[in-house]
Amino acid sequence: MEKYKVVITGRVLPAALAALETQCQVYRWEQPTAPTLADLSGWLKDADGLFVSTNIAVNEQLLAAAPRLKVIAQPAVGYDNIDIAACTSRKIPFGNTPGVLVETTADLAFGLLLTAARRIHEGWDWVRAGKWQPGAQLPYGVDLYGKTLGIVGMGAIGSAVARRGQASGMKVIYNNRTPRADQADLKAEYCTFDQLLSEADFIVVLTPLTPESRGMFGANEFAKMKPTAYFINAARGAVVDTQALYNALQAKQIAYAALDVTDPEPLPADHPLLQLPNILIVPHIGSATTETRNRMALLAAENLLLGVEGKPLVTCVNTEVNYR
Repeated sequence: MEKYKVVITGRVLPAALAALETQCQVYRWEQPTAPTLADLSGWLKDADGLFVSTNIAVNEQLLAAAPRLKVIAQPAVGYDNIDIAACTSRKIPFGNTPGVLVETTADLAFGLLLTAARRIHEGWDWVRAGKWQPGAQLPYGVDLYGKTLGIVGMGAIGSAVARRGQASGMKVIYNNRTPRADQADLKAEYCTFDQLLSEADFIVVLTPLTPESRGMFGANEFAKMKPTAYFINAARGAVVDTQALYNALQAKQIAYAALDVTDPEPLPADHPLLQLPNILIVPHIGSATTETRNRMALLAAENLLLGVEGKPLVTCVNTEVNYR
């Protein structure tokens, strides 16, 4: 029997690639730079499945170039690069990988908070520079215990971050579109967005990027925060107005920022943010552990293999077109 044709737009972990190659004829983009639609069009015209990376825009133009496409899978939770409505209109199910990266991403988000608060990275730089001498002034941080942790986007990852905050003796408040029915179990208090901005000592952003959340942290929002506030973004870079964040940090309108994501991304080496002393930035490593990335890749591969066979995906975003 002829194998299904699958296009992979970038790097894929070996276990997932092996799973796909058992049932599919794989066409994989192996260059270090992201492919253009022109690069992929020769493969897409006959493709049954698309295993896509987050740096590729799946839009009307790409879908038009792939008339046989039965399924799209992406090894990520976020899918702001995917036009879900366009996929749905063509009855193409799209599978992401929720659940498998919750604890890992919560570790990273809270790790950024703790590292920034206690200046762990600055302490290492200080030691490495030979500044650790008797009587020298150490880099001072701030305590977590007794402080208020504000979480914007109290989904599964937000709930996991809340547990970590509570273990450090922090009060947890949160803002969602609506209060959670289980907030008593979470031991967290719902509040308005403005209330969270003004009351939280540490603000952790975990909201998905949507048209409504794009740029939700701008000059007005930073002005409402405490001058001692720490701002941690582990969601998407475009949730934040980068220039407004720079201005707030430079003017010491807020104390510190720690970012796993930026806008633009990657951040250019000469970007003004990198010249500030009160910021920590890591290169979008929220789910970047060996175990989690393998689970994500294998779930995406499973979704794709089910989809090319016309079977229901394990995790499907546009469930109305998931195969039955």
